[in-house]
Amino acid sequence: MHETTAFPSDIEACHRLLREQRGVIAECHTAIAERDVRIAERDTALAAKDALVAQQNQQLAEQKDKLAEYQLRLAAALQAAFKKRIERYLADPSQLKIDFGDSPDVADAAEGIADAAYENIEGYKRRPQQPQKTRCEQLPAHLPRIEVKLPVPEGQKTCPEHGEREVIGYDWQETLHVVPPKLVVRRTGIPKLACRKHEECGVTEAPRPVGLVEGNRYGTSVAAQIVVHKYGFHLPVYRQQDLFASCGWTPARSTLQNILRSTAECLRPLVTHLREVVRAGPVIGTDDTTLTLVTPKDLPPTDPSDPKSARVREVIAAAHAEGKKSITARMWAYRSITAPIDVFDFTVSRHRDGPELFLDGFTGTLMADCYSGYDAVQTKSDGRIVRGACVAHARRKVFNARDNHPRHAAVLLSMFQQLYDIEDRAKDSSADDRKALRQAEAKPIWERMREYIAGEAIADVLPKETFGQALTYIRNQFDHLLVYLDDGRVPIDNNLTEQLMKKVAIGRKNWLFVGEVEPGYRAADLFTILSSAVRNDLDVFAYVTDVLDRLLAGDTDYESLRPDAWRAEHPEAIRTYREEERAARADVKKAHRARRRAARK
Repeated sequence: MHETTAFPSDIEACHRLLREQRGVIAECHTAIAERDVRIAERDTALAAKDALVAQQNQQLAEQKDKLAEYQLRLAAALQAAFKKRIERYLADPSQLKIDFGDSPDVADAAEGIADAAYENIEGYKRRPQQPQKTRCEQLPAHLPRIEVKLPVPEGQKTCPEHGEREVIGYDWQETLHVVPPKLVVRRTGIPKLACRKHEECGVTEAPRPVGLVEGNRYGTSVAAQIVVHKYGFHLPVYRQQDLFASCGWTPARSTLQNILRSTAECLRPLVTHLREVVRAGPVIGTDDTTLTLVTPKDLPPTDPSDPKSARVREVIAAAHAEGKKSITARMWAYRSITAPIDVFDFTVSRHRDGPELFLDGFTGTLMADCYSGYDAVQTKSDGRIVRGACVAHARRKVFNARDNHPRHAAVLLSMFQQLYDIEDRAKDSSADDRKALRQAEAKPIWERMREYIAGEAIADVLPKETFGQALTYIRNQFDHLLVYLDDGRVPIDNNLTEQLMKKVAIGRKNWLFVGEVEPGYRAADLFTILSSAVRNDLDVFAYVTDVLDRLLAGDTDYESLRPDAWRAEHPEAIRTYREEERAARADVKKAHRARRRAARK
């Protein structure tokens, strides 16, 4: 049965009941509204909490990315500071080896297989094994000998049974000794002539020899020693002061600086000629590094005959306005690929007008890094200059990012390895044969690389990742990386030019900074002379001394003063051991690459 609700029968009671019910309903609505407010507040709090959690997760992800980046930087710093700087890469060396044991039969079979493989490797001829030479410990025969005969000990002068003994000969023992450099003063007599019959004619003096400094007080050998010590052995002037003091002469530092200044002025015409040799082309490699230039107190004047003077004044004025005590200047190296000449150039900034001025009139291929100033130089040249990119740079970026995407890195590094194997086989070929080999074998590899970096296989690589940045570099420089394919004279990379920066880097670790703009130009000129002499394996001291003597004597045949031409005239000044060391290293590298190609087959 259902209960029936009793309603009042009078109007007043009904109204009262309705009012009560309306109040209950209002209270319910209020409670519901309060509940909705609490729910809304809870939803807002939950949304804020979710947003906070999402923000924290995003920050955590960013921190992880930064941590990974810092770990990579730390690993790179540790690699540069403490480990060997080697970029050799082998995806899985164990795949190239199968353990068949170490029995004599296996060893004989392995040797036979290796011999057969070497015979089939194109471009590599295994030299017959030479018997190992006995190392000669004899001191060079051309060194002067000083004979010292030891006295006979008292106990051995007489024989206990037969009396006095007689010296019948000596068993000579040679010991190498060092004698500190010896300074000598050469007195040059300058004839003075007089007419005896007619005293009114006066006295006539023969022409005096031309010297580097006034009075010809310091010879060219002293100048060569100072130059070689500072820019070859990287010894600051104050250390050279101690070296000369140990020989009996204690010069003032200003004296050594004056000799350096005079030497650079004497060599400047030859340096100008070497600049023209390099700019004659057809292929130049270039690179630059920083030098600290102390901000000059006074603004230098603008020289209409010096195109650099306007930029120098502008940079120094800006440094004065900002209160800078030093300026980050630049030392540039320009290496001719076809002539054994290196030229250095000093600028107060890395503005493109530095290479632009040097390359004015140059027609050919410029091997350089991805500095945007080179693109401007190429554009302004109206097609005279073609910029080639360094393949080693592209490979290095992939190599450094190999831990980010190992699988993709292995593919690209394998392609780079094949490209360098091709260069190794073409190293001793002519330019035309090298171009033909590159077109036949290297060009298809580049096409495969282009397809790979543009395909879906690497779609998962993000642009901001380390490997993504390496891919971006390759994509942006791809056309420049292919320039070497069309000219057999162009090298695959710019490594030899970049190695010239070590000369400047080691030097600035010792003499620290350049005090004025003019000494910067002077350093560039002297680096040019020394680096070109070293490139030709010359005794730098002998070369600089002879060149200074000939220039002071009025010789203007700068072509004969080039290091390569001077080398042909002075074979006794060639450091043959350097040539032998390079040949031995090249042979080892070639054999290693041939062995690697044989293993792949």
